[in-house]
This record gives sequence, structure tokens and C-alpha cells, in this order.
Amino acid sequence: MSNRQSFAEQPGAGSSARAVRQACRSGALSSHTSGLASAHVQGNLVILPQAHAADFLRFCQANPKPCPLLGVSEAGDPALPALGEDIDIRTDLPRYRVWQGGVLADEPTDVRALWSDDLVSFVIGCSFTFEHALMAEGIVLRHVEQGRNVAMFRTSMATEQAGAFHGPMVVSMRPLRAADAIRAVQITSRFPAVHGAPVHIGDPALIGIRSIADPDYGDAVEVMPDELPVFWACGVTPQAALAAAGLPFAITHAPGSMLVTDLLHHQLAAF
Repeated sequence: MSNRQSFAEQPGAGSSARAVRQACRSGALSSHTSGLASAHVQGNLVILPQAHAADFLRFCQANPKPCPLLGVSEAGDPALPALGEDIDIRTDLPRYRVWQGGVLADEPTDVRALWSDDLVSFVIGCSFTFEHALMAEGIVLRHVEQGRNVAMFRTSMATEQAGAFHGPMVVSMRPLRAADAIRAVQITSRFPAVHGAPVHIGDPALIGIRSIADPDYGDAVEVMPDELPVFWACGVTPQAALAAAGLPFAITHAPGSMLVTDLLHHQLAAF
């Protein structure tokens, strides 16, 4: 039995954001957070030295589809009180990625040993919120049904550069029938704080994806003959930008291993 299965089977674990964070903090949870605390907003994470924080903020502002900001910390402060009263960003995600010189160096389950007083945390909107809205409208998401992480791809669509930060947009893909794809555009347009409407529907080659069966991140899911692949901007995009920037040091979430906040999905609806 995986540690995720063991945690998910505990009473109330699937509905409490704090319980998920505490499970991460204790080491009881070290895999993806999809489906946990299902009423709550989850976020992607980027942690940078303060010297690069202003440029990264400008990068997010220039690229709001893949990088919609939910919160920014004070330098050296692991708390994010606007997102949860007891958050410790050093421990409260299941798994992190440590980048050195733009190269993935480690995937620890907490980053307390790497913390310093000049680090700034950025929390970026996650597609789990609009997935919740899609499923509430009866739209079936295959990767959720199969207990997999969503498939994510690097594309030929370039982001707007800010300072050292640049690179390709990363997208997440969900196969949908045409009628569901149309409805999905309408539903996700209500949630610009978590990527909003799709950026592409149909032929993946048109956005530089060579093989839909071979994602760059996450897990592959089959696209049936009567379905269209639907692509949304993805919060893994900053990891591609960090790799391109080649910063000496940075920390991100591991794909699928998110910060579970106290925010509720309906609070992010624009209309």
C-alpha cells in the first residue's frame, strides 16, 4: 500500500486542507495531491532568492495564463497567511524539486535544510480547481478516473521574457468529446486565476507536440477516436523558465505535488 493510499483512507483526510498539509509535514504523504481536499484550491510553487524575485514577478505578470499568481511571501518567511493560517512552505507539499544551474538536482520531501532568509515563495494557480468545476458539470476526466497525474507537454508556444526568465509554455491535456470541449471552454473561462480557458484544441503538432502518448511530465492518457485533445496553460511552465534561466538555485513543487490551500474553489470564480 502506498503512503498516499494509506493517508487517503484516514477519516476526513480527503476533505481537510490542513490534514493534507500535516500529512506532508509528517512524511505520511509524498505523492501527488490530485483528489485530496477536493473542495480546496491547490497551487504550484516556485521559491527563488530575493535577487531574482522581481524579475520572476514580472514574468508571471507577462504570462498570466500559465502563471496566475495566488500568493507571494515576504523574503525569508515560510508562511503564506493569505492562503492558509498554518502553512509552512518548507514542509507542506508532498515533494519538491531543487534546481541548480537550471538542472534538476534533487526531489526531497521537505526543504528545511535548504531554507535561507532571502528566499521568496510564489504560489501559482493550479488546474485542479477548474477540474473540480468540470466534474461538477458532469464532464468526465479520464486521468482522474484512472488515478493518474494529468499529462503535460512542452510546446512551441513561447512565453514573454522577463529578465532571465523565458522558455516554452507547458500545457496540460485532457481528452474530451466535442460537446464537452465546448462546455469546458465556457466553464474554465470563469477561472482566470487557475489558467482560464484552453489555449489549444485539436492537432497537437500545431503547438509543437510530437507525440500525445509521450508527455514531458505526468502520465499518458489515451485519446479515443471520438475525442479531441484539449490543452490548457500549465503551472509547470515556470520550471521550463527556470531551466532556461539557469539560476544557481531554485525550488519548485514536483509535478502533481501541490500546496493545498484553505481557499475554496468558488472563491476564484470571476463570474
